Amino acid sequence: MQRIIATEGAYLFDEDGNRFFDAISSWWVITHGHRHPRIMAAIQEASESYDQIIFAEFTHEPAETLAAGLLDIAPPGLRHVFYSDSGSTAVEVAIKMALGTFHNTGIARDRIVVMEHGYHGDTIGTMSTGERGVFNAPFEPLLFAVDRLPYPEAGREQDTLDAFEAICRQGRVAAILIEPLVLGAGGMKFYSHATLTALREIASRYECLFIADEVMTGWGRTGTRFACEQAGVSPDILCTSKGLTGGSLPLAATLCSSDVFAAHYSSDRRRMFFHSSSYTANPIACAAAVANLEVWRDEPVMARISELAAQHQQHLPRFSGDPRFSSVRQCGTIAALDLAVPAGGYLAEVGPRLRALFRERGLLIRPLGNVIYLMPPYCTSAEQLAAAYDAIDEIASLVLEEQRS
Repeated sequence: MQRIIATEGAYLFDEDGNRFFDAISSWWVITHGHRHPRIMAAIQEASESYDQIIFAEFTHEPAETLAAGLLDIAPPGLRHVFYSDSGSTAVEVAIKMALGTFHNTGIARDRIVVMEHGYHGDTIGTMSTGERGVFNAPFEPLLFAVDRLPYPEAGREQDTLDAFEAICRQGRVAAILIEPLVLGAGGMKFYSHATLTALREIASRYECLFIADEVMTGWGRTGTRFACEQAGVSPDILCTSKGLTGGSLPLAATLCSSDVFAAHYSSDRRRMFFHSSSYTANPIACAAAVANLEVWRDEPVMARISELAAQHQQHLPRFSGDPRFSSVRQCGTIAALDLAVPAGGYLAEVGPRLRALFRERGLLIRPLGNVIYLMPPYCTSAEQLAAAYDAIDEIASLVLEEQRS
């Protein structure tokens, strides 16, 4: 393992003088680039006045300013903000909000619907809603049952919609929880705007809540600030983290509608929303997130996102029709392609070898098994991205030759 001693822009620097192009944004969190000056200045300034403050009976300016800013940019209908500290907890909060809404209103709905290949976190609740497999098998006795929709393969989208409607007809669905447009850890699987729109329409028709897990897809990754925007979808609950602070500090927020809030707001304390954590609304993290909102407001972030997406479009055609790869695809700033090996999937043996070869060439690229993907920060230059694609081309041939020998 390399020991990193500094970060700057799109690079990590280790103690031996090597630098690594962070082509996956340090697990999808860094948006504008490492150590954006405005965000770092906000962290330093906040630390001169704050450390952690209990967020019960007390509040503070960074959390209030951030909440107002989030509601200004959120999809219509989201009116309240609940803070936590990671993507997993943001989704865990959303699940509890959904179940609590129906429990508190006396309606017998207790089922959560999710999508095949989905990933929502590593807490017990979020593991329950994610794809089951080797990663959560030891915890199976603790996981609760959910209803799973088939992934909407191209040309088979109606199967997914029909399955959702059939489950809704049973009358027990509290909420559908999905990653909009892109299933990240499940293999960078993309699906259509129309499918997302149709899922929302079915949820509305059967009066179940729609939860958008925008932990990874938010903050410009798919080409818009939130992926839901591309499908004209306004969820009842939205989860955000990762890029919320530009990736600088851990922070999460779960936004909800007035109806969800009202279901928990009562003089009867038994109806209150019993969820919090010690670091809820950490003021220094909130200050970083406020600065991130200012970066989005004052800098040409969307232009950078559009340029990065255009650069992907220039490079990807070289791999289309290439027998070494399948499913060459792009969604906004995310590009992915599957290396054609006999044994694919997340645990494909080729994965560690690919990682090592990329690292030797100064690239932080961590394939999901045989799925090679790029999700770089928005400060990425054309030269940096071109070098990453050249390395993919070279290393794919090397690994496939090793497999044949």
